[in-house]
Amino acid sequence: MGKYIPNTEAEQKAMLSEIGFSSFDDLFAHVPKEVKLTGELDIPSGLSELEVRRDMTSLAEKNKVFSTIFRGAGAYKHFIPSIVKSVISKENFLTSYTPYQAETSQGVLQSIYEYQTMIADITGMDVSNASVYDGASAAAEAVAMCRERKRAKALISSLMHPDTISTIKTYCHGNGMEVEMIPEKDGLTDVEYIKAHADAATACVFIQHPNYYGNLEAAKEIADITHEAGAKYAMSVNPISLGIVKTPREYGADIAVGDGQPLGLSIAFGGPYLGFMACTEDLKRNLPGRIVGQTEDKQGRIGYVLTLQAREQHIRREKASSNVCSNQALCALAVGVYLAAVGKEGLKEAATLCTSKAHYMAKELEKIGFKPEYKADFFHEFVTTSEVSSEKALKALEEQGILGGYPLDDKRILWCCTEVNGKCCIDKAVSILKEVK
Repeated sequence: MGKYIPNTEAEQKAMLSEIGFSSFDDLFAHVPKEVKLTGELDIPSGLSELEVRRDMTSLAEKNKVFSTIFRGAGAYKHFIPSIVKSVISKENFLTSYTPYQAETSQGVLQSIYEYQTMIADITGMDVSNASVYDGASAAAEAVAMCRERKRAKALISSLMHPDTISTIKTYCHGNGMEVEMIPEKDGLTDVEYIKAHADAATACVFIQHPNYYGNLEAAKEIADITHEAGAKYAMSVNPISLGIVKTPREYGADIAVGDGQPLGLSIAFGGPYLGFMACTEDLKRNLPGRIVGQTEDKQGRIGYVLTLQAREQHIRREKASSNVCSNQALCALAVGVYLAAVGKEGLKEAATLCTSKAHYMAKELEKIGFKPEYKADFFHEFVTTSEVSSEKALKALEEQGILGGYPLDDKRILWCCTEVNGKCCIDKAVSILKEVK
C-alpha cells in the first residue's frame, strides 16, 4: 500500500538530524514497547483501481434511482447548470480549505467574498458570513446571536423543519437559553400566541418562511409584534423562493438563515450542504464563523482578508461564542457559481416555475381526492389529505419509478414541485394515483 509523505527520504533524515535523532524509531523511543504496534494492521490488503471500481459499482447498483421526484421536506432536486460542477471540480478548488494565514489564499477568499455579497443581495441583509455547516446549524447559531444578558428565551415556530428544531434545542441546552415552541394554527404559526408570550425575557422570535408545510407565514405581522416586544426577529428561508417572495429584510427580519442546498448542490444522500447566514449592520459583530472583507494593500491593489473577528473565534472553544471549524468553502463556491450563472432573472424564473407547477399539481391532485389540507398560500410545497393510505399511494408511484411526497402520517402527504418537474411527469403521477384505491 502506498504512503503519502510529502518529502523525500533525504529531507526526512535532515529533519531528524536537526532535532537530534538518527531514525524514526529513536523519535518514538519514549513510547512503551507494550503499547507499540509491532505488526501490520488487521485490515484487508489494498485493491487495484479495477477492483475498487468493480466493488463500488456493485454497491451503487443497490441504490434505487428515481427519474421523477416529488419529495422535498428539506432537500430539493433543482436544475444545476453544468458550469457549477465544472468550476468546483478544478483541483485548485476541490481540495481547498481556507488556511491560516488565510490571506495567502486570495482566490479562495475572493470566491467567499463574492458568495457573501450574493447572499446579502438575495436576502436584503447588510452582512453575510462565509457560511456554516447546514441550514439547521445556521438556525441554531442565529438563536445564539440574539441572546442578551436579560433576554434568554427563544420563541420558535413549531412549523420549522423538525431537524432544525432539534438542533436549536441542542444548542440552547448547551448555552442555557430557554426554548418555547409557538403552536401552529391552520398550518401557520399562531400569531396570537406570539402576542401573548413575547415579553421582556424574549431574545428572539424565529419562523420558517415558507414553513415546513410549504405555507407562507404572516411574516410582516410577526416582525412587528416581535420588535414591539424588543426582541430580535429571525427567519429561515428557502433561497429559491427569494426569486419572487419578499426578502427577509423587507419583512423586517434582523437575521436571515437557510440551507444553501437548492442553489447548485445535489441532494447527495443529505450532504454536504451549507448554512447561509446574513444579518443587519447592528448584529454583524455577533455573526459566527468567518467573514471575508475587501481591502487594499500598500500599492492600492484590491485584496481580501478575514475581518471583524479574532482568528481564535473560529477554532478555540474557550475564546469563541460558537465553534465553527469549517466554512463549507467548496459548497459556498458552488452556490456562488450557481447564483452568478443564473443571475437575478434566472432565480426569478426558477422560483416562478416552482410555484406554478406546484399549484398545478395541487389542483390536479384535488380532482382525484387528494385534497389540500390548508387554505394558506404556498410556494412549492403543500400538504394533501386522502382516504387512500399514504403508504399505498407512495408505493404505487415508486413501482413506476416516481418518488412521491413525504408521508406525514397515514393520510397526509407533503408534496414538492420544482422547476425540473415537467407537466408530463405531474400528469403521469396523478394518473397513477387515480387508480389507487
